[in-house]
Amino acid sequence: MTITLLDGGMGQELLRRTGDRPTHQWSVRLMHEHPDLVAQIHHDYFTAGADIATANTYAIQRDRLNGTELEDAFEQLYDTALSAAAQARAAHGSGRIAGALGPINGSYRPEHHPDLATARALYAEGAQLMQGRVDLVICETVASLLQARATLEGAQAAGAPVWLAVTVDDRCGARLRSGEAVADVIALAQDAGTEAILVNCSMVEAMPAALDALAASRLPLGVYANAFTRISAAFKTAKSNVSMLQARTDLDPMRYAEHGQLWAARGASIIGGCCETGPAHIAELARRLKPQSETVVQARL
Repeated sequence: MTITLLDGGMGQELLRRTGDRPTHQWSVRLMHEHPDLVAQIHHDYFTAGADIATANTYAIQRDRLNGTELEDAFEQLYDTALSAAAQARAAHGSGRIAGALGPINGSYRPEHHPDLATARALYAEGAQLMQGRVDLVICETVASLLQARATLEGAQAAGAPVWLAVTVDDRCGARLRSGEAVADVIALAQDAGTEAILVNCSMVEAMPAALDALAASRLPLGVYANAFTRISAAFKTAKSNVSMLQARTDLDPMRYAEHGQLWAARGASIIGGCCETGPAHIAELARRLKPQSETVVQARL
């Protein structure tokens, strides 16, 4: 099986490198102030072995920008994020760019997601700005079936292949954070022409059950976990920021890559990292998974 390596987290990596304080706008404000650093982080992930640079568009949402000095910078921020990814790819000489569509009204809050028609239009607005500038779109941290349908339909406006990445209950990986069954996203994804289903921004321990729940899918599967201790109740409020979350101390690159190997053995062919993972995590995944992938490819030739 050939393994495609995603990159790791962007927001936490920006915080580490700048020493700035986190805000509810996550990485958007930091990108506005340090666009060259975003490009450097993308390049570092490519150098570590990532095949895909996920553009820093996840948190570019009008609800996050409203009432701030960036309120009228929606299109400009998209351009900054996509340009940074393209700059990194050009410097590296290869790789793909994925546009990210993050959830409206905050992560892990499916109960606050807009109705289908409203959400679809908002997701499409961002996807349209990706036209001709990305190789694929990843609908990220999808926490409910309603959100899955809305973001998948909106993502079509990019005119590029679409991947669906769901976030699951950390205590029961077979369920979305909404409580709905993970397996129920399969039909939605296939009906929408989705090209892969992934599980992201959940604890590493929840991923095996999520993969098992998606095993009936005919689509490629993927995993990129976070390294938080848990998603606290306080974080699920409006205007929250990552200072409300705590990083784990037991998921260094070697330990994270051990989980990556388990995911690959369970059928995942797309693997990377989410929040609180960095280039070192991707480098260790590449060291362990890329030789295996290349050996299998060579054996088939």
